[in-house]
Amino acid sequence: MREEIGSYDAKTKLPEILRRVERGEAFTITNRGKPIADLIPSRASSQLKAESAINNILRAKKKPLSDSELDNLKGSGRK
Repeated sequence: MREEIGSYDAKTKLPEILRRVERGEAFTITNRGKPIADLIPSRASSQLKAESAINNILRAKKKPLSDSELDNLKGSGRK
């Protein structure tokens, strides 16, 4: 269930609320106890992360690694 927050509190604590929404929490904003709006995490953020990951994979595929570069990467991962 979403946490309810009054419109005045939403206005005065907006930066804190937005940080919490960014972490995945959701809120229902009320006015005099009546639900007015839902504040939920944006799906665009997840979409941007997925697109970035895909672009990184595609960029890595375009540049083949030599055997020595691959050996260096393998060795650097073993610490």
